[in-house]
Amino acid sequence: MAEVITMPRLSDTMTEGKVAKWHKKVGNKVKEGDILAEIETDKAVQDFESEVEGTLLYIGVEEGGAAAVDSVLAIIGNEGEDISGLTGGAAAPGAGSEEKKSEEQPKAEAPVTESAAAEVPAGVEIITMPRLSDTMTEGKVAKWHKNVGDTVKEGDLLAEIETDKAVQDFESEFNGVLLKQGVEEGGAAPVDSVLAIIGPAGTDVSAVGAPKVAAQSAEKPAEQKPEAKTEEKVAPAANSSSSDRVAISPLAKKMAQDKGVDINSVQGSGENGRIIKKDIENYQPAATPASSAPAASAAPAAVSFVQGEDTETANSQVRNIIAKRLSESKFSAPHYYLMVEINMDKAIEARKEINSLPDTKISFNDMIIKATAIALRKHPQVNSSWAGDKIIHRGNINIGVAVAIPDGLVVPVLKNTDQMTYTQISASVKDMASRAKSKGLKANEMEGSTFSISNLGMFGIETFTSIINQPNSAILSVGAIIEKPIVKDGQIVVGNTMKLSLACDHRVVDGATGAQFLQTLRTYLESPLTLLL
Repeated sequence: MAEVITMPRLSDTMTEGKVAKWHKKVGNKVKEGDILAEIETDKAVQDFESEVEGTLLYIGVEEGGAAAVDSVLAIIGNEGEDISGLTGGAAAPGAGSEEKKSEEQPKAEAPVTESAAAEVPAGVEIITMPRLSDTMTEGKVAKWHKNVGDTVKEGDLLAEIETDKAVQDFESEFNGVLLKQGVEEGGAAPVDSVLAIIGPAGTDVSAVGAPKVAAQSAEKPAEQKPEAKTEEKVAPAANSSSSDRVAISPLAKKMAQDKGVDINSVQGSGENGRIIKKDIENYQPAATPASSAPAASAAPAAVSFVQGEDTETANSQVRNIIAKRLSESKFSAPHYYLMVEINMDKAIEARKEINSLPDTKISFNDMIIKATAIALRKHPQVNSSWAGDKIIHRGNINIGVAVAIPDGLVVPVLKNTDQMTYTQISASVKDMASRAKSKGLKANEMEGSTFSISNLGMFGIETFTSIINQPNSAILSVGAIIEKPIVKDGQIVVGNTMKLSLACDHRVVDGATGAQFLQTLRTYLESPLTLLL
């Protein structure tokens, strides 16, 4: 009997997953333990193994596509088994090869399009709530400029839409009469829901049962033809400089940008010549005459910057989640900031002595992590989390260390940091930072932090503030060690100082508590021997 494989929840914050790569194709035999696919979560890319045996009959998410947790990822069963009941009647995708799947998809969509189109009278256009900002999920009609029955021309101002950022004018793209207002003035509605209906005067639109589906279906025939023409024109156009005109998958486009590959010189192997992931992976620059060498060498620059031309990069799953989490933290937790300047002269001397030992090499960042962990022992309130009607005081000190990767920022976690030695901290940070950049971290290595540290000192940044990595209640920002004149024993001497900034969630950490924590941390760094007490 066929088994439905759903998108797994591979981390506690994961809401959807992206299929980075399929290791099995429809029709392939699958054994228990075989790697089915690589799933990109909000934190890392992980191998996903099959727990059942059989034949892969259906792939629910294309390579490079994303789907919600618990949605259908694949179906495994006996070869030739009828799975139409598990796919809602769409048996074609599991019936043969991926090529057959792509050929039969339009047939599966055709009945939907016809039924939806039948519900929309001729000449009627359905206007949906537009997405006017990248973070907008719903819009509010601040004011209607047209009433039901009014004549509307293309370019006329229909309404003023209030987004999550501003109030914007919304113009009509169609001619006709306003037959229906889907949202009352002052009311709100989700993005893509029905905002208005425009059409010939006197048209009855009360029978439009599924306007959203109908609108999408009605637009598809008009959109499909231009797309097909565009692909036919673009395929041979090797000298086109606009990546927007080349038929390419979002994942392949990102890979091309990362590798500096000119997508105009890549021959696509996908449907209708579309460039896909494997085309970028297997791309080898062709041997060209000397006259074309300058164009080839200029390709990376053209990808990154072209005068007067805007380009786009599809967001990875990691960057989308980072944006969501940081926005939630910044606007839900009342941040405040405390800053202190530390004399690092003794810390510099201590590091030299430690690194003089055989097989030992630690960084200032390792020393800061160790000192922070010990300081958290004395100030457990800083090692706590807000939980609505209560504050959770964490029993372990797990420090998250921010690591920059091409997709943004990840925070691998050092578990029980206060019990680790300098060398253990150093080895762990180097290992996890290396694997983070190659997307080799496991989900459990980025969970459970109770406090976070972000260090931009290696870039020469003297001071900065960070956004709290929830559910933590504080994050420490570490600046560069600067050599400058300081006053010592009433004399001006040359010293080495470093600035620290502590961002606190005021719901959990009061100002005095945060200040006391910084005082303790300052003592540990200015007198490293106190860490041994």
